[in-house]
Amino acid sequence: MTSSPLTLFHLSDIHFGLEDKRALAWVREEITARRPDAVVITGDHTMRARHHEFAAATRWINALEVPVTIAIGNHDMPYFNLFERFTTPYKRFEGMKALVEREIDLPGLAIVPLKSVRRWQPRTNWSKGWVTEPALERCLAMLDRLPAGTATLISVHHPLREVGTHGTALTHGGEKALAELAKRGVLGVLSGHVHDAFDIAEPTPEGTVRMIGAGTLSQRTRSTPPSFNELVWDGENLTVAVRNLEHVPSEAMLIEDVPADAMPPRTPGEPVAPVGQVPAVDPPVH
Repeated sequence: MTSSPLTLFHLSDIHFGLEDKRALAWVREEITARRPDAVVITGDHTMRARHHEFAAATRWINALEVPVTIAIGNHDMPYFNLFERFTTPYKRFEGMKALVEREIDLPGLAIVPLKSVRRWQPRTNWSKGWVTEPALERCLAMLDRLPAGTATLISVHHPLREVGTHGTALTHGGEKALAELAKRGVLGVLSGHVHDAFDIAEPTPEGTVRMIGAGTLSQRTRSTPPSFNELVWDGENLTVAVRNLEHVPSEAMLIEDVPADAMPPRTPGEPVAPVGQVPAVDPPVH
């Protein structure tokens, strides 16, 4: 048991450049008023990794007066400058580099990063996840160094689902990563990328892993209004509430499966949250 419950705010996919300003103002007010023990932001801080988008993201994130860790998302890799993407892909994080893939150690609970982006992939769609062997080894080494009995959460951008709905390929290496995390009994894997929240018990050969996804705080909604997750760990149970300005209950905000991407569902069988706020027109991508 922890001496008192720990509260975490899990944010994702803010997409500065197409951020939802009203939602972001509300989240900042919540962080200031509630003072969570930590804020976890699981990537896609920008829309197209432009300098002015990173400047806005850096100002907003650095102003949060609580412990913060941030993951790198596919939208945060240089989009227009391929030379920079291949040589110094994380250069634009300079103003907040101390927060990038930072381990956070709280009483009885640790938040451990796992990278799921690559500067290139041997497939045409580089927006999808790829957990490399070195990235997984770094994450597992951090887990294995923790004191015995420490509860752990993993912070990563892409959901660690190898194959999605309709058989589409998603995060390469996700199945192996989940199995290794199951061996170590992690509490859950926090991710983003798909712009709808989810809380799924994912089976692996080594046991079940809880996959917890946060929605978006951008204008690029999928089937739910902008939201973030509030997690509470009391030493025995981890509870998740999907917080949103429209006060939609958490159960109506959750999708039941991991979609192929963050675009609004347009074909039968794609995961849709019960609230069903699917935009009539696809959101902008630039």
